[in-house]
Amino acid sequence: MKMLGVVLVLLVALEHLYFLYLEMFLWTKPKGLRIFGNTAEKAEASRVLAANQGLYNGFLAAGLLWGLVYPGAAGIHVQMFFLVCVIVAGVYGGLTVRRTILYLQGGPALLALLALLAG
Repeated sequence: MKMLGVVLVLLVALEHLYFLYLEMFLWTKPKGLRIFGNTAEKAEASRVLAANQGLYNGFLAAGLLWGLVYPGAAGIHVQMFFLVCVIVAGVYGGLTVRRTILYLQGGPALLALLALLAG
């Protein structure tokens, strides 16, 4: 179960690095417009906000990766903290933006947290 937890935490970290890339670099590009359902005008008007949001996703990824390399129980606690942050963000996004955010962001983080707790 411990290895499953590590793999799931790594996947959540990689997912948030991808969110960073989408929000910081593809927000106004065709792929970003399609993924987020924006018009070019709306994307341009919110470009700075999206980049800021992408940066925060990068911080979540960095925290999860830090927890993976930090030794012992302290590293697991760091992972758990950042997973809970991701879950809260997923719940909030699912309630306020689009329900799929709950499943795409919160779901993997919840599975990773449960695997860590079981390990």
